[in-house]
Amino acid sequence: MHELKNHVIVCGYGLVGEKIADILEQYDIPFVVIEQDKDKVSLLEDKKIDVVLGDATSSKTLREAGIEKARAVAIALDNDAKNLFTIITVRSLNDKVIIATRANDETLVAKFKEAGAGFVATPNRSASDELFRELTKGI
Repeated sequence: MHELKNHVIVCGYGLVGEKIADILEQYDIPFVVIEQDKDKVSLLEDKKIDVVLGDATSSKTLREAGIEKARAVAIALDNDAKNLFTIITVRSLNDKVIIATRANDETLVAKFKEAGAGFVATPNRSASDELFRELTKGI
């Protein structure tokens, strides 16, 4: 992997992480993915996408992904506890980086922001907002 700076770190390459990576690629924004699943890592390597095999909650893995020089981190893990721990770890390594995360449980939004996330998306809320916008287009 080449030396990245002013890049985005995408934590997790599930449905949400893949969409984020696609958009970053579309806009030619440099990024690296942190992923634990070896099969997904191989897929990303085949696609010539920068990837770090490891756990996004780990300081070592985040450093390997260039957290000190990153502009933003997108945390797209399926587990709220891991998302929260990743926010805390990211913030401890780079206090200026922008953090956007997902929260499966809407009651955790305030806790995620308190821990250092600048933006928290909840799947139910996001889907509701999109449906509302679509339904009210012609009104």
